[in-house]
Amino acid sequence: MTTETESADPTSRPGRSPGTDLRASIPSIGLGTWPLVGDDAENAVRRAIDIGYRHIDTATVYGNEDAVGRAVVGTDVPRDELFVTSKLHGPEHISGDIHGAVERSLDRMGLDYLDMYLIHWPLPRFDRYVEAFDGLLQCREAGLIRHAGVSNFLGKHLRRVAESVGEAPELDQIQMDPTLCRIPVRQVADELGVAVSAWSPLGRGDALDHPVVVEIAAERGYTPAQIILAWHLGQGVIPVARSASPTRQAENLAAGQIELSAAEIARLDRLDRGESAARDVETEEHI
Repeated sequence: MTTETESADPTSRPGRSPGTDLRASIPSIGLGTWPLVGDDAENAVRRAIDIGYRHIDTATVYGNEDAVGRAVVGTDVPRDELFVTSKLHGPEHISGDIHGAVERSLDRMGLDYLDMYLIHWPLPRFDRYVEAFDGLLQCREAGLIRHAGVSNFLGKHLRRVAESVGEAPELDQIQMDPTLCRIPVRQVADELGVAVSAWSPLGRGDALDHPVVVEIAAERGYTPAQIILAWHLGQGVIPVARSASPTRQAENLAAGQIELSAAEIARLDRLDRGESAARDVETEEHI
């Protein structure tokens, strides 16, 4: 697909070699690791991998890249069967030291490459996100990462990146749950061929108690969390859910086997509170 200007193919940038196809390689349910640190983070990731998770999500700002890396390196699962994501910290985004940031993440994690690296927040006040994404493409060329993406970008941010560098981000990880359907940004992502992932897919627990979610869960014989995660999957969205409990980790992963009906998805869609209920990425800076 092309951008609004029809001036560039966002999936093919002249002079650059696109990464391997993301949709064919990224597992459909990810394990989030914030705010776990130290042994808690390492043990949670180890258990998750043993249960069957193959998609692990962290970030520099979480302060647990070292622990996540130990779990990944220490598992018997081959490295190429795991999909590991980390994210760019604000100060390095602003300074422009993207290559250094990725290398430091790799050093902390003890890994040779990352499957995905994301710009954590657009930080529009500093107006550096286009340059930061270009830096990620250079890291991809150098073999440090396999996929370059973003997090918390709105549709206008995605369009500007695609128009400026000739390639859209491969993924946008956004705040999303049934009460925050994020239709505007998802429409742009779909137009540009950007995969969508959801952080806080359970609404930080708030969505779990919604009467509609509870009712569907009771009708289907699943947990509310499983219904919500199945709703994401039914939307073609990759949920990244955090849990340190082996029982909940297994329940969450099992949601990948649940298929909701169109009517059930529509009931959950109607819970949307609109974009104004989401966190304001224009002002959040995390620096």
